Amino acid sequence: MKLDAQLKQRSDNKCELCGSDKNLQVYEVQPQSSSNADNSVYICNKCIAQIDKKEDLDAKHWGCLTTSMWSEVPGVQVISWRMLNRFRNESWASDALDMMYLDDEKLAWAKATGDHDNDGAADLHKDCNGAVLNTGDTVVLIKSLDVKGTTLNAKMGTVVKNIRLVENNTEQIEGKIEGQVIVILTKYVRKHNA
Repeated sequence: MKLDAQLKQRSDNKCELCGSDKNLQVYEVQPQSSSNADNSVYICNKCIAQIDKKEDLDAKHWGCLTTSMWSEVPGVQVISWRMLNRFRNESWASDALDMMYLDDEKLAWAKATGDHDNDGAADLHKDCNGAVLNTGDTVVLIKSLDVKGTTLNAKMGTVVKNIRLVENNTEQIEGKIEGQVIVILTKYVRKHNA
């Protein structure tokens, strides 16, 4: 039986963390040497976005951890432990962590990414006012910018349509100005609300 079919059957076609039945997919709990049912989970896109820090944490959504932490599936246990640690300053999560038990091997796996040591803040591209930027958005330059390596000067107030987010760098976006694709720092743009 294929992995996704195994996980669908095991989860009763519901997110193994929050119980949602919408937009589900296989998520491999890292690090791992090979995918199998124990180190993969079947979860929804909302859980994935927050696990991967592509969306701000929603404490109401993660109340489900007090149930999922008791799962017999190692991958679900590890994800539950990591997410509870992101909320460790909240009493409900702290209490759950005090009750949760992981054997030494699972605890080492859970700690391997170092995710439990940080504050869990999302890695989002934000403009100068803190508005979240998405691929395809339109932005306005709030400062005139000289483009390195060219004679192009992007003037303050220039509208840049259909931006792309620079992966792994939340302070940069790409946009086309006068036919040239350039990298722009997010602190110099304001999201344009048309």
